[in-house]
Amino acid sequence: MIRIFRLPDYTQYKISSLKELDNFENILWIDLQNPSKDEIKEIEEFYEISFPTRQQQEEIETSSRYLDDNKSIKINSTFLNIIPHNAKVEEHEMSFIITEKTLFTLRYFDSRVMLETVKKVKHSPYNFTSPSKIFISIIESRIDFDADLIELVSKYIADISKKINYNQNLDEKIILRINECQELTMTLREALFDKQRVISSFLRNDIFLSENEARLRVVIKDINSLIEHANFNFTRLEYLQNSFLGLINIEQNKVIKIFTVASLVFMPPTLIASVYGMNFKFMPELSSFFGYPLTLVFMLLSSAIPLLFFKKKKWL
Repeated sequence: MIRIFRLPDYTQYKISSLKELDNFENILWIDLQNPSKDEIKEIEEFYEISFPTRQQQEEIETSSRYLDDNKSIKINSTFLNIIPHNAKVEEHEMSFIITEKTLFTLRYFDSRVMLETVKKVKHSPYNFTSPSKIFISIIESRIDFDADLIELVSKYIADISKKINYNQNLDEKIILRINECQELTMTLREALFDKQRVISSFLRNDIFLSENEARLRVVIKDINSLIEHANFNFTRLEYLQNSFLGLINIEQNKVIKIFTVASLVFMPPTLIASVYGMNFKFMPELSSFFGYPLTLVFMLLSSAIPLLFFKKKKWL
């Protein structure tokens, strides 16, 4: 599907072919969402541009993420969508081509960021008089959405912290949840680094910089603050992971301590029983009436005395 926004009132057209248009003037933004090969080819031939392939969109080289020539700027950027109920992240690549008169966007996903940008454009059309301003607005909306994702991760971390602090039964699912949040935080941080690199490259373009420098500087500051917040979340997750593993070690030490005490209690009686189980010719206790009860008393005392001694030393 092809969406076209035209000045001056930003009328939106949803078409499947350029032949459906009767006028090609004042087209400021062309958005291709899940386009067919024929739709992409038609736009490329008419405007003499070249969109990246799906494989080229996913490449991480700087030349693939940002390319600036005399006629246009080509940008590939990572957009994230999060599934709230399980904290899973979907990564999507979006391509931008910025020319002097028109912004082209190519995507294979539905994005709340694009909907928010369209609302902004329709609400204040006179603030979006150039393709670069629409592009910056998309990035700003994306940064706001990334900030929401980081706040959501912070809530997940707070929930994990409560379970570790107040739940006496340590569940192995907690460590898996921590690992999921770590993966999510790293993905968010990588996406923010990607946008930081794109905006930094965009700042070197003198043509678009003149009217957008102030907004771009603010975007860079916002990205840096979000990266710091993501780093803080990652530090918190490492702390929770270490705390959880420390609590597990304490629980394991308690179990080992119980077995140690049990073996300590039964060791002296076992020694006494083994002595009286020997086949010696001279054992006066065997002929005595008090031999058997006296042996039991010895066994009880041999168990009680070490226990009392360890408790007095506060080793138990």
